[in-house]
Amino acid sequence: MIEFEAATGIERIKSGPVERKRTGILKDPRYAGHCMGPGEPECPERLDVLNALLLEPDLSGCFKDISPRMAEKEELERVHSADYIRRLEATSGRGPVYLDEDTRTSSLSNEAAQLAAGGLCQAIEEVHAGLVDNAFALVRPPGHHAEQAAARGFCLYNNVAIAAHFAQSKLGLTRILVVDWDLHHGNGTQHCFEDDPSVLFFSTHQAFTYPHSGSLREIGKGKGKGYTVNVPLLPGFGDGDYLMIFERLLKPIALAFRPDLVLVSAGFDIHFNDPLGGMKVTPAGFAGLTRVLLDIAEQCCEGKLVMTLEGGYNLEALRDSVREVLSEMVGRRTTDIYGMMASADPKKIAYVLWRVKRMHQKYWQCLALSSTGSAPTVPSRMDRFRGTLSRWIAYFKS
Repeated sequence: MIEFEAATGIERIKSGPVERKRTGILKDPRYAGHCMGPGEPECPERLDVLNALLLEPDLSGCFKDISPRMAEKEELERVHSADYIRRLEATSGRGPVYLDEDTRTSSLSNEAAQLAAGGLCQAIEEVHAGLVDNAFALVRPPGHHAEQAAARGFCLYNNVAIAAHFAQSKLGLTRILVVDWDLHHGNGTQHCFEDDPSVLFFSTHQAFTYPHSGSLREIGKGKGKGYTVNVPLLPGFGDGDYLMIFERLLKPIALAFRPDLVLVSAGFDIHFNDPLGGMKVTPAGFAGLTRVLLDIAEQCCEGKLVMTLEGGYNLEALRDSVREVLSEMVGRRTTDIYGMMASADPKKIAYVLWRVKRMHQKYWQCLALSSTGSAPTVPSRMDRFRGTLSRWIAYFKS
């Protein structure tokens, strides 16, 4: 059985008063200029509900405003081809331009996309300079699906990839951890760094759905082998399940990697009410995931954590979830993650942890033993058979 209590010597995190943090919020009305048309889930109203959230009595005045800047051409070209950048620039002032079946631009989309990429760089710079302790970039369009020479899945420029390169080339940071908890695999981010051992990419995502990448066997290439960690999941995973994955897989790997900065592709489409998803994460679960990431950042890089908005298409769910994340970031309270982990499904999680550890323990010695120092839990043959069968059934249903 999986042990749900904290390992010996690790202090449990309890709810209650904690040290307040200076949290930066990057926002700008120009992000509303990107509009793919009526009825699209990735819409300007997503930021309207978040801007209103920041005016609520419990949160008003808790944050430092960060103003975005346009991404520089040199910053864009570290990730995207010159021809692709020209194609996006050519959409300025024009009507709808279809870039793929899910993604189109409006007259102001290129401006918003450059502000999203440049804005995330600005947020990182202010965190690095100590002007704020951590930051959340409320930007759109999202970015983690954007490839070197193609827009995909509502994404134009790959904001996280551009920002990670900026942190290394302009700020002198060496190792970057990119965590992607969006429902959909961050294919563009992975492809940008899959041969680069200086960027660790960790992704949890729903298997057998768009963009149909991110299998367990995608572990990186060349010198980057082992620095891409994909955790594909079947529908139905909830708060405790995700926290077990973050605590038992992400945390030991991250502490061994020792990043200089933690970047998060924060997609809220794993919420139980999201129209595009099949997961069961609650707003409290997002707070718990944030707590794990804050803990990693505190232990490795003086708390330097920057989140950027990716998916999340139920407006009420998005608002409620971001509220919990921001409350955690600013230090209004902490979440007892170990109490929440007790709700995980033991057999289901044992199978997931076993598969990932078996794939990555060659690259990460910390995965060879469980957090208690004992031999890792190995699911029974019957549980392994059931897990494999469930994956095949999900595959044929997709």
